[in-house]
Amino acid sequence: MAQWQALLKLDSALQSRVCQLYERRFPKEIRHYLSTWIENQDWDSAAVDEHRARTCFQALLVFLEEQWYHSVQENNILQGPDFSRMKDYLLGHFQGEPLKLALILSECLKEEKQILASVSQPQSCNNSSMQQSWRELDDKVNELKRQTLETKKEIKTLEGLNEKLDYILMAWQNKVEEHTDMAQSQHIVDQECQKHAVFITQRKEIVLHQLVNILKQTEKVVATLTDVELPEWKRRQQLACIGSQDDTSLDHLDKWFSTVAEVLLGVCEQLKKLQDQNSKYSSTDPAFCLPTSIPEMEKFGLSLLIKLVTNALVVEKQPVMQKFPQRPLILKTGVQFSITVRFLANIPEFKCRFRVKPVFDKDVAEAKTVKGFRLFDFNRDDCKVLDEDTDGGLMAEFGHMSLKERKSRSKSSSANHLVVTEELHIIKFVTEFQYAGQTCNIEASSLPVVVISSTNQVPNAWASIMWWNMVSTSEPWDLSLFLNPPPLTWKQLSQVLSWQFLTVGKRGLDEIQLFMLRDKIMVGAAADDDDPDGTVFWSSFSKNENAWIWIDGILDLIKKHLVDLWRDGSIMGFVSRERTRLLLQEKQAGTFLIRFSESSRDGAVTFSWVDHSNDEPHVHAVQPYTKKELSVLPLPDIIYRYSLASQRSRNPLVYLYPDIPKDTAFGRYKSPETSEPSGDGYHRRIPSFISNDPTPPPSPPNEIHMMEMDNDLERSASLSELFSFIVDSPAPVVSWESQLDICPTLASLQTSSPENLFVDQFSFS
Repeated sequence: MAQWQALLKLDSALQSRVCQLYERRFPKEIRHYLSTWIENQDWDSAAVDEHRARTCFQALLVFLEEQWYHSVQENNILQGPDFSRMKDYLLGHFQGEPLKLALILSECLKEEKQILASVSQPQSCNNSSMQQSWRELDDKVNELKRQTLETKKEIKTLEGLNEKLDYILMAWQNKVEEHTDMAQSQHIVDQECQKHAVFITQRKEIVLHQLVNILKQTEKVVATLTDVELPEWKRRQQLACIGSQDDTSLDHLDKWFSTVAEVLLGVCEQLKKLQDQNSKYSSTDPAFCLPTSIPEMEKFGLSLLIKLVTNALVVEKQPVMQKFPQRPLILKTGVQFSITVRFLANIPEFKCRFRVKPVFDKDVAEAKTVKGFRLFDFNRDDCKVLDEDTDGGLMAEFGHMSLKERKSRSKSSSANHLVVTEELHIIKFVTEFQYAGQTCNIEASSLPVVVISSTNQVPNAWASIMWWNMVSTSEPWDLSLFLNPPPLTWKQLSQVLSWQFLTVGKRGLDEIQLFMLRDKIMVGAAADDDDPDGTVFWSSFSKNENAWIWIDGILDLIKKHLVDLWRDGSIMGFVSRERTRLLLQEKQAGTFLIRFSESSRDGAVTFSWVDHSNDEPHVHAVQPYTKKELSVLPLPDIIYRYSLASQRSRNPLVYLYPDIPKDTAFGRYKSPETSEPSGDGYHRRIPSFISNDPTPPPSPPNEIHMMEMDNDLERSASLSELFSFIVDSPAPVVSWESQLDICPTLASLQTSSPENLFVDQFSFS
């Protein structure tokens, strides 16, 4: 149970990843209640052995029977786990497929370990330290609230004592007027009243001292909130925008800001009551009057409230277009985007009190200093009043905003110029706060955004967003950063790259994959080979034939066609040709691995396999499959239907590296093969993927050759479109040769053989 217990201690973001891991695959409740038993089984061996899988499955059923029996004996059927229902679920879903159960649990346990491994020791220490500081701050805020309530009770008691003393004095005066013989007791009454007055004055001084202490403690808490906790949250939000799994919940800050605002309003109110009591029940004896420091205390309390409130407006959800939910901070002219602001001091006094207005590029100096800096306006004025949402937060959502560019661009004295995807802008939200005769302006700023005019600019714009958010850590934001962009360390860049794959494919990059990427990105860069961390410059990452466009194409490929395979770890992905050869040449014939093409900028995937002839290993690779080809047939189906022209009856792909049977790795993703006629009377056609005999591999492409290969891929893509048309057209044929008979145009396009229209291959010698 150690592994599951460790997962239960993770933060909410990482626990959400665990939930996603089991979603629609295996009940999380069974994993939880049977965690010890599940972790003690060898699911890795069972996942590749039918007999072991069935043995584990039967043992699991027996264990559930035992647990159910114990529940009955202990009379705990209603309160305890429903072991009977768990058994029924397993029988209904895995009785005929115990190997499937073993594979699921094997994969899930491995993924759990990866999630735990992703939380490095320093991060664990940081999270532990952060949780500890939060608990301490929570205790301080709660203590302030308790003390404020106590002083409120004390002031109410003082008011009662004052009223009682005032009544005694008035009643005695009336009796003296009615009965003159009682005047001789005046001295005794005056002494008693003076004792009461002294007691009340002492109580007032105690309460006043308590309020002073509350203000001093509140000053420290306000400084912690505005100068520490809020900037740290903003930094976490920055990183979360570019893929980090940091917790960006505002629950803690909302509670602290709201409670402290209540405390300060309460202190100001109680000081005013003390002042009123002092005026109403005035005494000619200065010894019984309150000190003149109350106005200064009120002023100090008001200054703390203003500091808190002016920092309470935040952008809870950064600008994002609906079409690109995973890439916020990129806006396209004329396209709607949404953004949400939240007021953290959520108390009844502030409800519907603030009217927030968005302003684009408010007080941006770059508009006057950077040459050609573009100017934009919102397509409509859209002010909103902060009101409670369904969760009780004080917020306003701007859900239908869009931008239009002004015709005349700004003129500047600077000779510098920024390209569109490096030009940064901000959106500010402004409102006013009025209290106790004072007015102050409140502003909240979005993170810098990139405004594009074409969706083709999204990849480059996202590169700018990632780079800026990694190097910029605090306000005020530098919008002209890309005039002289600072470099990133490889540690920083590798982290944000891994986040991209985690966001898109639910699996980050391991050290081996990152090592291959480091070599590719830092080719030609001015980096010290002796420095394992290295330095990456903006120009080498984003300019010319940049590595980022290639990586972005792979991310898009995963998102559209390979999410499941990437998440399961079936795709090795980033592995060089030389390393592919070294990995496979020691393996049994038929072992293959899947990697991303290094030559396709738009993203393509290929597989390499090993065979043996004359006691020598030979490693081969198929020509990469592009997005258009994968849209015709998924990669698992391609793997199952692949063969060589010389041996059409044999599929050379048998074991996924290192030694996983193909059915184990891809069986659940394979499309059903059936010869039953469809509703239109035609039989379903199953295309085959065939390659010629291996030929010597070309040299690794340089940048010039890459451009030529891109043109070849475009021609191949056009053929893929034609093939897609043939596959989608109903026909009672299943062979490639008969397809050529149907479509003479396709036959006329073949070069040496019809198979080469789709797949060609090269071999590693």
